[in-house]
Amino acid sequence: MKTSLTWIKDLVPGIKDVSVQEYTDRMIMSGSKVEFCTDLAKDIDKIVVGQIKEIAPHPDADKLIVCQVDVGSETIQIVTGANNVHEGDKVPVVLDGGKVAGGHDGSLTEGGIKIKKGKLRGVESFGMMCSIEELGSTRDMFPEAPEDGIYIFPEDTEIGADAIKLFGLDDVVVEYEITSNRVDCFAVLGIAREAAATFGKEFVPPEVPETGNSEDVNSMISVEIKDTDLCKRYTGRIVKNIKIAESPEWMKKRLRSHGIRPINNMVDITNYVMIEYGQPMHAYDLSKIAGNKIVVKRAANGDKFVTLDGQERTLDETVLMICDGEKPVGIAGIMGGENTMITDDVTTMLFEAACFDGANIRKSSKKIGLRTDASSIFEKGLDPNNAIEAMNRACALVEELGAGEVVGGVCDVYPVKKEEITLPFEPEKYNKILGTDLSEDQMLSYFGPLEIKYDAAKRELIIPTFRQDLLSYADIAEEVARFYGYDKIPMTLPKGSSVKGGISKKMKLERIAREVSEFNGFSQMMTYSFESPKVYDKLLMKPDDAITISNPLGEDFSIMRTISLNGMLTSLSTNANRRNKDVRLYELGNIYVPKAIPLTELPDEREQFTLGMYGEGADFFTMKGVVNDFLLKAGLLDNGKKAVYTPEMAEDERPYLHPGRKANILFEGELIGFIGEVHPRVLSNYGIKQSTVIAVLDMPEVLKFSEDAGTKKYNGFSNFPASTRDISMVVPKDVLAGQIEDIFDKKGGAYLERYELFDLYEGSQITAGFKSMAYSLVFRAKDRNLADTDVNEAMDRILKALEGTGVKLRA
Repeated sequence: MKTSLTWIKDLVPGIKDVSVQEYTDRMIMSGSKVEFCTDLAKDIDKIVVGQIKEIAPHPDADKLIVCQVDVGSETIQIVTGANNVHEGDKVPVVLDGGKVAGGHDGSLTEGGIKIKKGKLRGVESFGMMCSIEELGSTRDMFPEAPEDGIYIFPEDTEIGADAIKLFGLDDVVVEYEITSNRVDCFAVLGIAREAAATFGKEFVPPEVPETGNSEDVNSMISVEIKDTDLCKRYTGRIVKNIKIAESPEWMKKRLRSHGIRPINNMVDITNYVMIEYGQPMHAYDLSKIAGNKIVVKRAANGDKFVTLDGQERTLDETVLMICDGEKPVGIAGIMGGENTMITDDVTTMLFEAACFDGANIRKSSKKIGLRTDASSIFEKGLDPNNAIEAMNRACALVEELGAGEVVGGVCDVYPVKKEEITLPFEPEKYNKILGTDLSEDQMLSYFGPLEIKYDAAKRELIIPTFRQDLLSYADIAEEVARFYGYDKIPMTLPKGSSVKGGISKKMKLERIAREVSEFNGFSQMMTYSFESPKVYDKLLMKPDDAITISNPLGEDFSIMRTISLNGMLTSLSTNANRRNKDVRLYELGNIYVPKAIPLTELPDEREQFTLGMYGEGADFFTMKGVVNDFLLKAGLLDNGKKAVYTPEMAEDERPYLHPGRKANILFEGELIGFIGEVHPRVLSNYGIKQSTVIAVLDMPEVLKFSEDAGTKKYNGFSNFPASTRDISMVVPKDVLAGQIEDIFDKKGGAYLERYELFDLYEGSQITAGFKSMAYSLVFRAKDRNLADTDVNEAMDRILKALEGTGVKLRA
């Protein structure tokens, strides 16, 4: 929505001296968001009306002439190449030091072009005469301007007058972002009303006198609405003895400021009222209205209709039409018909101002492929009471401009009148919701300029019908807030039993997953939940019971994923193909496990925490450390509890993982995830040429144990020294590190603080079927120095237990 700032100030005289910056700042703070402002004169300066007194040929150039131009205060010499000027012409003149906007071709220069006195082929020139393009406008807005030459003013134009003001360029156009619930603000009057309330000044709408002769329009035209669900109101008035002419300059200036080209007085009046009142209007040649009757009804399927733009439109039964006694004459709210168009020969016309169903206008506009300024306004849903006000304003302008004779009365069909609604005046509620302490009088002072009336006896607010957004006490509180000032409302904490704050346990667990991953160098990724059935072949899996999408984007997105690995491996493959080294990725995303196929109920949506990596340091044990870090932070490994990594699984279980380099992750006997290197054939299917490790944790299972973890307890550091024992062993290959560490935990006693594997070797120096493992064990007491006997007793228990597994100490 655009408005001329000058026009707004005419409607709110109290803000005449308000600067552009103050206006935009205050309007934004009161809820009318200003997108930007355009100063029409920003690139032009020192341009006056001059009259050419004498023209002489240039002594040294055939295509140049030397003009003596009276600019009011003096006569100056100007050299020009224009060939459309004559002695006595009045033209726009840029004085020495002034600026023009651009060239004759209409190209604009940011900041304007500065004009300085100088010599053209040896003859001094003290200014420049301008074309309409050099004033920053176009021939679309000023059709009387020559196509390629200097603009010529009318003969009665005052010499020396400010040309910028004469052209209406001494104005600022303000563009607003208006939300769809504020239909009243898609009009100059609506914005002016907001400005009056914002600045606390009086709103002075245009006076609309009664119009019309002694005749009765109802004797000349009748209106019938057959589809009252699509047309809430239809008003019509007749103007006869039409006199087509130019509009006055003040009207043309206002239309131009809104980007509308002046055409003639009758067309300009309808455009002017549409801008001012936000009510589109249409005019028909009454002599072409068969039977002097208007019928508003739906079209029939397959109907054809030629609109004003000469295009034939195909209609259906959802499109609302304006018809006469024999034929359609217009598509309601969109465009009139070629068969009743206004020509220069018109003598009597019918003015239409109506209110149509906004949703239907929107759908009809899209169906027939025609969107107009009128349809874009109608589709927002107008106030039917505004139609008659706009109609009366248009007729008043007809009489004011001497454009015709208005017939008395109005043809008004209004099946169900829209009434004002009332809302209780509840200042205590408004203060409570806003955290303010405003008086009743202060609140009521905001409502006056908005035309919200107050019934003191009933303590009720009477809401005007054009404010379709005010429906409850919260809406009224918002009105109070925006005119009191959002910046003045104090900060308060929310109150109430339901206000607890914080985040859910699930969100806390997700946050821990992100923090641990990113701390360990992983980057988050997101992939589609839609996949191809071919995924199971790539992962060496048997086809799973997956949910088939009824309207897929294509075969590659035709099922809901039941495993999260395809997205991870695809992303790792993309990085590998782009030669990215040392890649670590993680994802928090759902899989969709159906409870039955075909679906009888919603699937089980299970969030999976998926990690994947390749490159330097990407091995099974590094990934295991990341998983343990997550489980520790999630509270599962408190109080001596451990996650168990067990490689025991069926041959066909998790076929996408490398045999012998995969493990299920158990906690307290329940499966919470899995970890392992990706199978070489799977890597080949995804085009990955290096070892890749993945881990997947089922977040609902982790959450179940995380909730039971209880409060974390922290123990202080011991002030006593530690005692360290290293143990080097020859271990059968089928004995896992986890089994050995389980013996340490069970037999190490209370003094065993920690242990660490620091060497693992398999080679020719070790007996076949065995491996060498070396651990460092640290013992410490909290209350005393340990004696050798304390540590030796613990080591004896450990070594005895290890012998039972076939482990031997290395010599």
